[in-house]
Amino acid sequence: QVQLVEFGGGLAQAGGSLRLSCAASGRTFSMYVMGWFRQAPGKDRDFVAAITTSGGSTRYADSVKGRFIISMDKSKNTMYLQMDRLKPGDTAAYYCAGRLFGIGQSATDYDYGGQGTQVTVSS
Repeated sequence: QVQLVEFGGGLAQAGGSLRLSCAASGRTFSMYVMGWFRQAPGKDRDFVAAITTSGGSTRYADSVKGRFIISMDKSKNTMYLQMDRLKPGDTAAYYCAGRLFGIGQSATDYDYGGQGTQVTVSS
């Protein structure tokens, strides 16, 4: 099993920055991909970004390209999401997830998930 815990959510102003972290523990070596999803109240859980645990390949949702950067520190079993030029539309609960095979863009494709951290962007 793999346990995932998110850190770093909070309140930011539009145009500001936040960095989220996702610490993995347990059978972390089994994961091929880790990703970030977000869910606003009353909406579906949407893909944000994903990265292979080797760090060699990334994928982003169009809505965050050029503003967010996903990265891995394999030595710390930690994934990061640097979020810059935040917009009020980025307000959501952010969840990290892990998958055994392949980069997927649906939350249901992932095998492990965290409890989420809230990001609120004020205008």
